[in-house]
Amino acid sequence: MNARQIQLQAFERLLDIMDDLREKCPWDKKQTLQTLRHLTIEETYELGDAILDNDLNEVKKELGDLLLHIVFYSKIGSETNDFDIADVCNEICEKLIHRHPHIYSDTLVKDEEEVKQNWEKLKLKEGKKSVLEGVPRSLPALVKASRIQDKVKGVGFDWEESHQVWDKVQEELQELQEEVKLGNQDAMEAEFGDVLFSMINYARFLNINPEDALERTNKKFIKRFQYLEGKAGELGKSLMDMSLSEMDIFWEEAKRL
Repeated sequence: MNARQIQLQAFERLLDIMDDLREKCPWDKKQTLQTLRHLTIEETYELGDAILDNDLNEVKKELGDLLLHIVFYSKIGSETNDFDIADVCNEICEKLIHRHPHIYSDTLVKDEEEVKQNWEKLKLKEGKKSVLEGVPRSLPALVKASRIQDKVKGVGFDWEESHQVWDKVQEELQELQEEVKLGNQDAMEAEFGDVLFSMINYARFLNINPEDALERTNKKFIKRFQYLEGKAGELGKSLMDMSLSEMDIFWEEAKRL
């Protein structure tokens, strides 16, 4: 048995198990597209954590959890005769073939950037009225800003040089400071949003994923703060009983670890 046969056999096994669960398990029988939605989002974030930690064994497990959800949704769709797993697979296959004319047709591309531009042009030809239609409304704001910028870049709406973007960051920071001095809360929030948006744009020009960068800092802060909590516990103290100068000693220690 070759590798592809083993893969197909494993997928068929999952489909059979899903059939059993849907028929026999009280919990699985009750689930709907709507009840699974928040669980799918949670599983996606867990996969993201595993990827950031570079824990490949955990990545494998979380991919399995997500695959289960895809099979689960497809099983529910088959029960109402709306779609099944074959429809799901064929739909993405057809999309990939259509969106890659440089592979499945005679279109020529010179680099990755031209592939992305062709992708957005093809989506518009498929009937989408805006290149931004593909950005989910429920995405976290930071991720959404990054995807918006990627999308508009695909149709040529972008800065030419990174220094122009940095100048824009400086401009937005200045505007924020002006509103801070005036004390207008609504205007401060608007300008703060502009600063974040321009920083995310600058990150793109530096080939930095802003979500990954921020999460890396989150993890670093958590590790250092928990070290600080641990040291306070060793002294029999609560952080609330310590001065900032005392806490700073352990914080500096944590930075050196």
